[in-house]
Amino acid sequence: MLHRTLLLLFVCSLAVTASQGQDTPKKSEPEKRKLWNGKAPTGDGQFEAGDATITVHRPDKPTGAAIVICPGGGYGGLVTGPEGHGIAAWLNRHGITGVVLEYRLPKGRSAVPLLDAQRALRTVRANAKAWGIDPAKVGIMGFSAGGHLASTAGTHFDDGDPKADDPIDRHSSRPDFMVLVYPVITMSEKTHGGSRSNLLGKNPDEKLVNLYSNEKQVTAKTPPTFLAHAKDDKPVPPENSQAFYEALQARKVPVKYLELPSGGHGLNGYKGPMWDAWQEQSLAWLAELKFIPALAKSEK
Repeated sequence: MLHRTLLLLFVCSLAVTASQGQDTPKKSEPEKRKLWNGKAPTGDGQFEAGDATITVHRPDKPTGAAIVICPGGGYGGLVTGPEGHGIAAWLNRHGITGVVLEYRLPKGRSAVPLLDAQRALRTVRANAKAWGIDPAKVGIMGFSAGGHLASTAGTHFDDGDPKADDPIDRHSSRPDFMVLVYPVITMSEKTHGGSRSNLLGKNPDEKLVNLYSNEKQVTAKTPPTFLAHAKDDKPVPPENSQAFYEALQARKVPVKYLELPSGGHGLNGYKGPMWDAWQEQSLAWLAELKFIPALAKSEK
């Protein structure tokens, strides 16, 4: 009799545990989707049988802000771990939707990455309601060559075509803000050679060099920008961020430049005080501009 009673209690406890597990909300899994459905434009009126993807990481408690994340890799690869999904996880902890963009590598086709970044921004806005996003709080973030892509999206954009057959194309491709971490900005003297040759080819025309030297493309409509760069960065000299900072200042665009005393390119392998500094200060800057709520003391 005692054994039967104990068995009954054990079975009941399992049922209760199972019921509680069913009631506990599960964190939404990242959603990966294609941007072009297998027919991607190359910028010359032609298309290729290729694609770019975004992976949408949604936070448990969304603030309404979203950031398209452009990993680096010299336009010859993609560092999607520490400069992609790892960043999305950090943003999620602060209520920001992180959208990791795996853009097509250009191989000398200069318009290809930009077309993907613009499509990603439009796609986020087209899905804003479903993803709990404010379409006026969609920014872009980039690292190294991904920083060049992000700054290109912030200096080459349009308002969308309200008459477009594709509803995604009806949305603006202008980011509402930019966060650029040790970015390539220029395609001229102080550029990163590998990024330039992968994007523009070995001997690009001067007009193309100027077009993708984003310090020369800043206008009063360029989005507010946060820049972070180490003084001892050798592969991508800090003059890249400095030139962009000065161009933004000249046109009275809100900008903050965090010049880090050390860390090199990649900021000591994506860890340590220099890495923490840009993360903390970029969040505080976004809060100042009211793209995210004011940070609690524990978050500052």
